[in-house]
Amino acid sequence: MSEWHKQIQEIINEIDLCIKTHNDETLTLSQLSAKLSYSEYHMSRKFKEISGMQFRDYLRYRRLAFALIEIRDTKKGILDIALDYGFASHEAFTRAFKEAYGITPSEYRQNPVPVVLRTIIKPFDCYLMENGGYGMKDKAADVKIYFVTIPAHKFLHIKNYESIGYWDFWQKQSLIPGQDCETISGLLHSIKGKLDDMGGSEENSGSGQVMAFMNEPNGRICSWGIPLAECYGVRLPLDYDGEVPKQMLLADIAEGEYIVFEHGPFDFETQNAEVERKIEEAMKNFNYVESGYTLDLTPGRVFYFYHDTERFWKYIRPVKRA
Repeated sequence: MSEWHKQIQEIINEIDLCIKTHNDETLTLSQLSAKLSYSEYHMSRKFKEISGMQFRDYLRYRRLAFALIEIRDTKKGILDIALDYGFASHEAFTRAFKEAYGITPSEYRQNPVPVVLRTIIKPFDCYLMENGGYGMKDKAADVKIYFVTIPAHKFLHIKNYESIGYWDFWQKQSLIPGQDCETISGLLHSIKGKLDDMGGSEENSGSGQVMAFMNEPNGRICSWGIPLAECYGVRLPLDYDGEVPKQMLLADIAEGEYIVFEHGPFDFETQNAEVERKIEEAMKNFNYVESGYTLDLTPGRVFYFYHDTERFWKYIRPVKRA
């Protein structure tokens, strides 16, 4: 099963690359099946198991997602965008766009409200597969520890008071209408101006989406004895005044000091478990007394968690002077 997930991940990455470079006219089920040496029937069935939709529908929605970002962020003509992403006419594009997002491309350009984008599928995900990686290929770099001051900002998010970790969080959220991973990630990806947005298309990997834990008196007591609520969302500028999706919360986060435990880039498949162990060990063994700081347990302060194998894995914990 792991090998199949890796193969499908390669296909999904290729789909995105071809769409980005406007070279997706050859993206057919037949072509992709041949790359994996499977029949079209088997490929179609397995793809639907993972994505919840037929291959042609996934491709259509991903094209629309890329087109929406161009409408939002550029002044390029809507017809030119439509043609770039495989639509034969302005009318065909408008129909498909409105069917997907409930708004026309021109209306969206004038008022880019949050909509649910079709985000990239991530079948090979050590969290969603409840898998911590497969050992070390190379020795991981040491964990860097440093202090930073983060300016005041807003945090747009969903929150769960009972979940224990990423897998459990999304399992519980999937039981709440409109708060499943696909819907929330799609909404957050459509929002412009995210502070951590590196232009990526994958949730929690360059598109500005982060896991977090908020100090909450009514939250679950975590392993280090602090009541926390688990969150998923995006950091936004303090002056953000856009629409807030009805299933989300928008919190004002004051300027504050933080301690960062950071590991550099690593191989996702082989090193994930060992990197996690090193960071957990670094956090457990850090001597706060010698540093002159202590964890800040004030309600409303946030612990941010970034997992992006191409850049870093880091925990950012709120602190205050001891």
